[in-house]
Amino acid sequence: MHPTAATRRQILGLGALAATTACAPRATTPIARFTAVDDTLAGAIAAGRTPGGVVVIGHGGTPVHACALGQQALVPQSEPMRLTTRFDMASLTKPTVTAPCLMQFWERGAFVLDDPVARFLPAFGGQGKAGITIRHVLTHYSGLPPDLPLDTPWSGKPEAVRLAMASPLIASPGARFIYSDINFIVAGLLVEHFSGTTLDAYAGKALFAPLGLRDSLFQPPPALRPEIAPTQFDDHGTLLRGVVHDPTARRMGGVAGHAGLFSDAHDMSVYAQSLLDRRSGRPSAYPLKPQTLVLMTTPQQPAGRGDLRGLGWDIATHYSSPRGDRFGPGSFGHTGFTGTSLWLDPASDSYVLILTNRVHPDGKGNVVALRHDIATRAAIALGL
Repeated sequence: MHPTAATRRQILGLGALAATTACAPRATTPIARFTAVDDTLAGAIAAGRTPGGVVVIGHGGTPVHACALGQQALVPQSEPMRLTTRFDMASLTKPTVTAPCLMQFWERGAFVLDDPVARFLPAFGGQGKAGITIRHVLTHYSGLPPDLPLDTPWSGKPEAVRLAMASPLIASPGARFIYSDINFIVAGLLVEHFSGTTLDAYAGKALFAPLGLRDSLFQPPPALRPEIAPTQFDDHGTLLRGVVHDPTARRMGGVAGHAGLFSDAHDMSVYAQSLLDRRSGRPSAYPLKPQTLVLMTTPQQPAGRGDLRGLGWDIATHYSSPRGDRFGPGSFGHTGFTGTSLWLDPASDSYVLILTNRVHPDGKGNVVALRHDIATRAAIALGL
């Protein structure tokens, strides 16, 4: 399964990525420098942990390595993975879309982080939730359960909103870190409250357009499905392709604050570098101020709590395997259930993007170790 040198030259995109996207790696980068990264991905594919994957490593202001290996689909027929394959980004929606959209309104003074959510969504205040703040929601310290109940056949966004507003607590606000999709369903509703439009419409105008993200969207039209890596079969035996994998987001119609984004290596690389540039005060189209991004990507959890979370971003929790062994405590990132992850390190001006559809076709793939190992080997290759 290990790629030959000739195959590696083709898949790394030293020419192909330039031809298919605007984020080409430096032509002078020695291919052998990242052989361990490619071999790690190839090994995971050979072991059945994912059907395929795309890795992009950025450093010093540009992508320096890109690799696409394996298959984007195994059933109903085999299809090769491409650098241009689009993926269901799953929970990467939280920090890359919902959190920055909401923080645009923070910059405008629409709220402060310690405002109660119920100030803006009054129905949320019941069931002991009156003390939950926007900061609690963005750091997953609200005390809300992990997800809306899925044991009844509800459907539709109005019912999801009702369930979120009526959700009980399983811990006191601020007491402990509980990763919860409900938090970002609520954050998405706050974006809609402040913007007066839907989350996807606002993100398209206020985030994707300024960044020039041409391949990022919610609810892909059927014509795009051949470009999208399929995930699993749903409960009716239909293979999900271009339809969000997350069952709650799917019941909500495909647009939610916690999941629903589809994107590809090009757009996510542009996104990552734009964020690093803006955070460092360099010219960037990222539509937030540098100090806002510093706030979002440094610990914001309640005082004395050991699970470190920014506003949307993971810093140091049991979800932090994409840091690897060498990226420092100032780095941050996030994962997606379908097999996606992005980790960024401002100190070295680096990022590692891993896109897989590890749930295809039967939900049994596992890329936790792959994320860790690729990040470690990428950092070693960068000399960190």
